[in-house]
Amino acid sequence: MSRTGRSLVAVATAGLVVAAAAACGPDETQNPPPSASPTPSAAASANGLPGGLPSLDALKKWKFSDWDNWAKQHVLPQAAKGFWSLEKLLQAKPKDPVAPPQPSQPPSDSGNDPLPSPIAAKPMAHPYSQYGVDGKLFFDVGDNEHAVCSATVISDPAHPGKSNLIWTAGHCLTSGKTGKEYTNIAFVPEFNSSGAVSNGAKAKDPSQYAPLGIWDATQAITSPQWQAEGGETGSAASQYDFSIMRVQNENPNGKSLEETVGGSVPVWFNAPRDQLSITAVGYPAAKPFDGMEMEHCDGGKPSRISFDPSRPPMNVIGCSMTGGSSGGGWFAVRDGKPALVSNTSIGPEDNTWLAGPYLDDVAAGALNYISKKS
Repeated sequence: MSRTGRSLVAVATAGLVVAAAAACGPDETQNPPPSASPTPSAAASANGLPGGLPSLDALKKWKFSDWDNWAKQHVLPQAAKGFWSLEKLLQAKPKDPVAPPQPSQPPSDSGNDPLPSPIAAKPMAHPYSQYGVDGKLFFDVGDNEHAVCSATVISDPAHPGKSNLIWTAGHCLTSGKTGKEYTNIAFVPEFNSSGAVSNGAKAKDPSQYAPLGIWDATQAITSPQWQAEGGETGSAASQYDFSIMRVQNENPNGKSLEETVGGSVPVWFNAPRDQLSITAVGYPAAKPFDGMEMEHCDGGKPSRISFDPSRPPMNVIGCSMTGGSSGGGWFAVRDGKPALVSNTSIGPEDNTWLAGPYLDDVAAGALNYISKKS
């Protein structure tokens, strides 16, 4: 995640890039996306986004075949089986974009509200079995350069009760406009549930720190806006900084991720801000945290922050979580049950608040596609 001086959640806009696992080694990197998207239908032919990407209105009209034609241009390098040892997991560092400072009293008519008051993050109690949908996401951003984010198990509309999908930030999948695709992406639900690696302790067996296994990513999508515009500083791209990934069981004949962790959360798209009371969850790894503990912030009703008024403003809550919490789920109650409404994307250097993308029809289209693309 990033802070105001750095962005905790990357923001991207109106398109989606789908990455399907390719049979290549973990050290192979992919070429950046082409400068123009395919135009498989009249609905996808409009131009209005960076690099010749379709306009937001055109993207909303894309059919499955349109998404599929676009997805074929982007691949996700396949993780090496057994790649993540405890040593590598502990070496992983937060990978977060940075956001420029915002004025303390921005004009209310630009999609910006006064920033919220700081709220201290609180640790979740061990064991984490009741928080099975939350976990850590590990990946490589370079040779022997291990990075970490947070992620959430979400419901799969096409496979109810048997989801293998997780939600995280776009900047936890790709660098954005520089075209670097991260490798060896893996999800560890309930990381350190028992506290086996808390307070500097060393675990001898993976079951102690990864009680539900290590799940390699096989497919992923992020917005073309993040892909085209995202970078090391927070920007309008952060307003669509999300990613959805499909993961697989280490045992080819094993249960789905949802069955393994004991549940999933649905995604609430276009959630009315005035009805939300948000709790953010993640594994902050930058000081004063060490990345070993699951933390949460009860942020209440979100305010707004925007880099581009033509795009939905981001949700903002007070929270002291630091880098490493990027991609972690933001939850609100819908019909008496928790639902995911955003993910951590950006935040300030003084760690007083977090911002996450507003999940609109573009995000809904992304989930619909990857759900059906199994």
